Amino acid sequence: MKYSELDRAQLLRLQEQLRADYQQFAARDLHLDMSRGKPSGEQLDLSLPLLHVLDDHNFIAENGMDVRNYGEYRGIPEARRLFAQIFDVPAEQVLVGGNSSINMICDALKRCFLNGALPGDTPWAKLDKVKFICPVPGYDWHFHICETFGIEMIAVEMDEHGPLMDEVERLVAADPSIKGMITVPMYSNPSGVTYSDEVVRRLAAMPAAAHDFRLIWDNAYCLHHLYDDKRDRLANIYTACEQAGHADRVLMFTSTSKITTAGSGICAMAASPANIEYAASLIMYQLVCYDKLNQLRHCRFLPDLAAVEAHMRRHAAILRPKFDTVLDTLDKEIAPLGIAHWHRPLGGYFVCFYAPDGCAKRIVQLCKDAGVTLTPAGAPYPHGIDPHDNTIRIAPTYPPLEELRQVMVLFVIAVKLAAVEKLLNE
Repeated sequence: MKYSELDRAQLLRLQEQLRADYQQFAARDLHLDMSRGKPSGEQLDLSLPLLHVLDDHNFIAENGMDVRNYGEYRGIPEARRLFAQIFDVPAEQVLVGGNSSINMICDALKRCFLNGALPGDTPWAKLDKVKFICPVPGYDWHFHICETFGIEMIAVEMDEHGPLMDEVERLVAADPSIKGMITVPMYSNPSGVTYSDEVVRRLAAMPAAAHDFRLIWDNAYCLHHLYDDKRDRLANIYTACEQAGHADRVLMFTSTSKITTAGSGICAMAASPANIEYAASLIMYQLVCYDKLNQLRHCRFLPDLAAVEAHMRRHAAILRPKFDTVLDTLDKEIAPLGIAHWHRPLGGYFVCFYAPDGCAKRIVQLCKDAGVTLTPAGAPYPHGIDPHDNTIRIAPTYPPLEELRQVMVLFVIAVKLAAVEKLLNE
C-alpha cells in the first residue's frame, strides 16, 4: 500500500516498527563507507598483469624512443593512438597526460584564466566575472574545481535526455560572462543519464555570447557499460561542433582511472588542432614529459580499443550483481510505496535516488548514525545545496556484495522512516 493512503494511526504504528528495525540494525555496530565511487579490490586485481608487462626490459616505444628518458610531452604515439580510438578523433588531436583527467581539466582551465582560451583571447582572470553552466545533479568534484577558480556556477536541471537545452541555450546566448559548461555526458555522475543525440547537436550548434565558450566534456564513463546487449551510445561531440562551425568549442577528457588502477592510470585530452597546438605550446614549458613508462605499460597491456572493451567486460561482470542488488532491493521495498524514484543506469558507477523532498539529509544522517557513510546529501549540487533536499548518490561499486546487501537493508529502513516522519509532520 502506498504511504499516501495510510491514515495517521497507521503511520504512527509504522513509525514505531521502523524505529525498532532501525535500532536493531544500528546495534550491529557496522562501519561501512560508500561515500565515493571507487573500484573494488576485485576490479583492481584485473590489472595486476599491468605491473609486469615491462619485465622483458623492452622500454622502446614504437617511434624508437626509450621511455625511461626525457621527451614526448604530447604522449608516446601508441598512447595517443589508443585514446584517439576512444575519442574517435585523429591521434594528432590528442594529448596524453599523467594519471588524472581532473588534473588535465584543471590545467585547461588554468590556461584559459592565465593565457586565454586561444591566442589573442582575453585571459579569464582579467574579467570581472566568469560563469559556468553546471547540469544538476552533477559531479561534486567539478563544483569544487569551479569554486577553486572562482567560477560562478549556474545550475541547470537535467531530464532523461540531458540538460534542459531551452534553458542552456537561453542563458549562453544572452550572457557573455558564461564562458563554459562542465559536465559528464555519458552515464552521468550521479544520474546515469547519457546525453541524447539532440542534446549533443544543440550544445555544439547553440549561439554563445562568449566567442571563447568552452564545453568541458569529462567523458569519464565512456567505456563503463554494465551490459553487452544493451548500452547507451553518445554522439561524437567534436564532429557535431566541427559541423556546426564551432570546432574549438569542446575540450574532451577521459582516463583509465576506473579501467586499470585508480590514481596510477593515464589520461588524455582531445580537441581541435588549434586547441591542441596552443595547449601543447604551453605544456612543454610546464613539464619535460609525463610518465612515459606508465603510458607504455598501459599500451602493452591494452594495445587498442578492442582490448579495452574486452577488459571492461570483466569489470562489468563484477559490477552487475552489485547494481542488480541495489535496483532489485529498491524495486521490491520502495517502489510499491510511491515515495521515491530512481534512474536505472546501463553503465557508470552510480544509482541516483530521488527521495521525498526534504528527506535526503535525514536519510543520509540515519545511515551514518547506524554505521554506513554515504555521499553527503547535497553533493550533486553546486556548493552542496540541493534546493529540493531529495537527491542521494548511491555508490555500489566498492563494498563486497554481502556488505552491500546489508547497506541496502539499512538504506530502505532509513528511506521509509524519513518518509513516514515527513507525512506525520505535514
